[in-house]
Amino acid sequence: MYKFAFLQEIQDWSDQYPWLEMLSALAVLLFFALVANLIAKKIIVKGIRKLISKMKFANNEIFAQHSVIRRISNIVPAIVILNGIKTVPYLTEKIIVLVQMMAQAFIFLTIALAISEFLNIFNLIYQRNPKSHNKPIKGYIQLVKLILYIVCGLMILGTFLNKDIFTLMAGFGAMAAVLMLVFQNTILSLVASVQISSYDMVRIGDWIEMPSLNADGDVIDMSLHTITVQNFDKTLTTIPTNRLVTDTFKNWRGMQQLGARRIKRSIFIDQTSIHFMSDPELEKLKAFLLLNQYLDHKQAELTDFNQQLGNQSVYNCRRLTNVGTFRAYVELYLKQHSDISQNLSLIVRQLQPTSEGLPLEIYAFTTTTVWNSYEKIQSDIFDHLIAIIPEFGLSIYQAPSGADLRALSRNSL
Repeated sequence: MYKFAFLQEIQDWSDQYPWLEMLSALAVLLFFALVANLIAKKIIVKGIRKLISKMKFANNEIFAQHSVIRRISNIVPAIVILNGIKTVPYLTEKIIVLVQMMAQAFIFLTIALAISEFLNIFNLIYQRNPKSHNKPIKGYIQLVKLILYIVCGLMILGTFLNKDIFTLMAGFGAMAAVLMLVFQNTILSLVASVQISSYDMVRIGDWIEMPSLNADGDVIDMSLHTITVQNFDKTLTTIPTNRLVTDTFKNWRGMQQLGARRIKRSIFIDQTSIHFMSDPELEKLKAFLLLNQYLDHKQAELTDFNQQLGNQSVYNCRRLTNVGTFRAYVELYLKQHSDISQNLSLIVRQLQPTSEGLPLEIYAFTTTTVWNSYEKIQSDIFDHLIAIIPEFGLSIYQAPSGADLRALSRNSL
């Protein structure tokens, strides 16, 4: 009897402080929600993961990056709160309804995110199929996600407004024309922002080049309506977000991630200086370590070729040219250059002859993307090539200047 009397005294004392009983009941409810969350994630989720990992179609790497089951488990504590909030004493009806609405909205959002994660997994698995390169489905999945989030938003809005989702859709349908007219720029910018984010087109810190808007520099800010670019002359260019989707621009992020930058520059050779190599010229060039083995190998190859064809005449046989030897020298020089990447494309080629001479183009990649270092490497290479080209009996084309014309007129007199 004493124990029952003690319990009765505690109950009488607690009746004097209803807020204390309410807080205690809320604490118990949150405790049960926390326990349910731990059980769902530590036991059920792990068990389902182990079961899926034993299946043949499962990819542990993909499922580790995108956890659909873990997101779904977040529904469990929300369900506990949704049903248990009614048992908390001294709560007003409005607070109970508000908490239930928030829990229900959380459940809708969690389900939408879980379905989105499942779509990401499906897309990653599909991309491993060789046919996915010809028939990608990423655009369709993004459209499904957009519809999914719109439906989820309408369901959440309908929950708080206590209205059916179809009633809300009918009301929005009547206002769609007016909303699109008033918020035209905002809608375009929003869609462009989603596309830029989905396709990872631009990030803060990227170097982009957009000649149509005189933008050439680093992206320093990205907002809904504008993207700000700090040009290399320290001026700022503001680009409407939707222009990055509708217009063409160049993003140099790939170059920075690769850690190599391309050299694509030509030397214009005077075509009148191109000729066959004589024996004294060949002996002179054999003093170059880079050309010694090349010339011996090339001479032996041409001798064998001419003997097989029986070409004894100097006019009919194949012979070395100074421009071909110089092209081989440039290629050998670049292959032993420590600042030129040997794992990427390295090409020395002739382009279509022009009125300004024969372009000999160098196509290679430096081992650095730092601007100053890149320009120094490029300049050093062309300094050397311009200085050594007379050794091959070649000359670089240069349009006649005023001094050349004056010297010509004096000589003619």
